[in-house]
Amino acid sequence: MNFSDILRTAIYALRGNWMRSALTSLGVIIGIAAVIVMVSVGQGTQKEIDKLVSGLGSQRLDINPGAGRGTGGARMSASSFFTLTEGDVEAIRTELPEVQYVAGALRGNTQVVYAENNSATNWQAVQPDYFDINSWTVASGSLFDAQDYSSAAKEVVIGDTVRRTLFGDDDGIGQTIRLGRVPFIVVGTLAPKGQGGFGQDQDDVVMVPLETGRRRLMGMMGLPPSAVMQVSLTVSDAKDLAYVQTEIEALLRQRHKIKPGEDDDFTVRNISEIVKTRTATTDLMSKLLGAVATICLIVGGIGIMNIMLVSVTERIREIGLRMAVGAGPRDVRRQFLAEAMLISLIGGVIGIGIGVIGALLVGKFSELPVALNAQVVGLAAAFSIATGLFFGYYPARKASQLDPIEALRQQ
Repeated sequence: MNFSDILRTAIYALRGNWMRSALTSLGVIIGIAAVIVMVSVGQGTQKEIDKLVSGLGSQRLDINPGAGRGTGGARMSASSFFTLTEGDVEAIRTELPEVQYVAGALRGNTQVVYAENNSATNWQAVQPDYFDINSWTVASGSLFDAQDYSSAAKEVVIGDTVRRTLFGDDDGIGQTIRLGRVPFIVVGTLAPKGQGGFGQDQDDVVMVPLETGRRRLMGMMGLPPSAVMQVSLTVSDAKDLAYVQTEIEALLRQRHKIKPGEDDDFTVRNISEIVKTRTATTDLMSKLLGAVATICLIVGGIGIMNIMLVSVTERIREIGLRMAVGAGPRDVRRQFLAEAMLISLIGGVIGIGIGVIGALLVGKFSELPVALNAQVVGLAAAFSIATGLFFGYYPARKASQLDPIEALRQQ
């Protein structure tokens, strides 16, 4: 028997009991659809993690005021909240050669106004290295120069969201805007970065020199001299990150005169540890989703094997007749294997359609990230073929090993 004869015979046999064939393929349909949805969600989540890594940096440390060990509630009164200073920044810069960039920052919220356009946004008062630490690049204009930082110049660099809100398609360079009640001249605009790893709009921001923010925007907060709200830094080599973190903690404890056994008045946050934790969680979720999809396919495959074994039992006389007129064990084995694979392939095609639609619906109506591509569909098709081949082989082999004489005696 050639391939076309085998295929035609398999289709005829399945049509003879189409309802049973349809129900048999149901398990494969569910399994393939589950594979597509689960893998799409897993890949989408992995892309979100990659985006988080690129946005935060895997070689970065952030230092914030606050107790690092224990509760520390007694140490953090309102008057002692600002425990980090520009002196700490300079000490890190000069005493730790492994540090590539380091910068202190202040931040707050304000209303930014230009003509009749206005928007509530975030402002950040920064030191020069802050732009390199956060991978900010200039779209038009320029960043601040050394004199701007030292003289508390009333100049501002704006993010892309703020630019579009205030100026539309123009870059706004040279225009005067107000942050609260203070006028500032726009000297540069930042290239868009889009949504951050935690869902925030990274482009909804304005930047001013650190001393400008302290003098012009902090208002009546009573900020101590040279205080900063955060210190951010990157290291030249990611392998040095743990060592640098330990050295920074020791350096700041020494500078802040913290005695042994007392809580830190600062917290060092290792971005790479956050990324590792999130990656581990995603890997666990991906394995769980993969296990669910695999179970669905196994159940579907067992259903195919079960029905094919029933079919062999019901068609023993037919098998004996085919062998009596010249069909060999190989032909019988091919026929039943073709029937099993045909059931699996039909179920696979339907499952792929349902899975693609399901993945699109998940991405549209839920917060789960979904990455649907041709590789996912190809993987599902491969699973479909493998399921039919694996679970169909045993019934086909059993049919091919029947004794034709004994088979013809069956009623």
